Amino acid sequence: MMALFSTLTIQSIKMYNDIIAFIRATFQEPEAFIPLHAPYFGGNEKRYLADTIDSTFVSSVGAYVNRFEEMMAALTGAPYAIATTNGTTALHLALVAAGIGYGDDVITQPLSFVATANAIAHSGASPIFLDVDRDTMGLSPVALENFLNANAIVREGRCINKANGKRIAACVPMHTFGFPCRIDEIAAICKQYGIVLIEDSAESLGSYYKGTHTGNFGLMGTFSFNGNKTVTCGGGGAIITHDKALAERLKHLSTTAKLPHPWEFTHDEVGYNYRMPNLNAALACAQLEQLTEILINKKDLARIYSEYFEGTALKLVQPVKDAVPNNWLNTVMLPDRAARDLFLKETNEAKVMTRPCWTLLHKLPMYSHCQHDALSEARWLEDRLVNIPSSYRPFAQQTLAPSTDVAHSIA
Repeated sequence: MMALFSTLTIQSIKMYNDIIAFIRATFQEPEAFIPLHAPYFGGNEKRYLADTIDSTFVSSVGAYVNRFEEMMAALTGAPYAIATTNGTTALHLALVAAGIGYGDDVITQPLSFVATANAIAHSGASPIFLDVDRDTMGLSPVALENFLNANAIVREGRCINKANGKRIAACVPMHTFGFPCRIDEIAAICKQYGIVLIEDSAESLGSYYKGTHTGNFGLMGTFSFNGNKTVTCGGGGAIITHDKALAERLKHLSTTAKLPHPWEFTHDEVGYNYRMPNLNAALACAQLEQLTEILINKKDLARIYSEYFEGTALKLVQPVKDAVPNNWLNTVMLPDRAARDLFLKETNEAKVMTRPCWTLLHKLPMYSHCQHDALSEARWLEDRLVNIPSSYRPFAQQTLAPSTDVAHSIA
């Protein structure tokens, strides 16, 4: 048995070294550290930042904040977009504006960055963790329907959790690594049970499902512009919605709920200092101008990886039918936990940054008491998923599509 294990380990290390060499060749970097996802600043970033500094409007009041909201609305196809300080505050504000609070339950998935559960906790609600689909890595509509059929009852328009008597007020699926989940099926189930749907689209700017940009299937969708995202402004977030009154309330809440007045400081409810500063918005606008180019570049990298991994024992995650991902992070599946850990060790020691998916949220101490189902698929994925370097390659030869319609240019 020991000899067999040693042979398999040696074979795996050889394969992993071949993969490391391929990644280095792909990024034309023979020796230096290769990050998982570095930002790309190839446009008007410095010019817009200098313009903002010259204007002296560097905080949450400024022309670039409004311009960023207009660009986000145009890009996603939503009528309204609200700029926030980061993706976590965007999701928290969306939950608050939807009336989610203390004593409520919110369904989400355990395979997500901790901010998803934290935003739910910040609102005063408790997360319920349900399983994901293996192919999308996002919330499973089958798991959602099975849980609600067994554990929920609709009474006077409210979805009640039979286990604790609390209202199941909202559902927050997350489009993992930019791969859209089966969000239309989730939306239909939420509608049946009277549950508010808020999409955590933090990782999926530029991703489409059945021709519709993520974030448009529920009451609201939220996005992140953190430093490691497809486009970034250092921090930054956004909420999109089709509801005008809700958009106005979101903007009001994000600006400390201050009533408009030339000089008086009057606030009519508990608000939040969540509005994106103009400095960040200037950077975000310059980044959004390049989004089509970046998505095409990243689609080409995903193609290169896909062709390469077809000839190995590892599987590159592919989008499901009708899904167009933004290819934020390319993801491979290893055979098991031991193979995953060895791959992580070999790649990172070789200065090629890779990372596993997050520890499942129900395992974290602050969420270990939360209700959940068997989570068999999430556990399976946790043992196998690894993200590999996915940065924009500025030297890549490409022919940009003449249209600025991202849906068509990357399809």
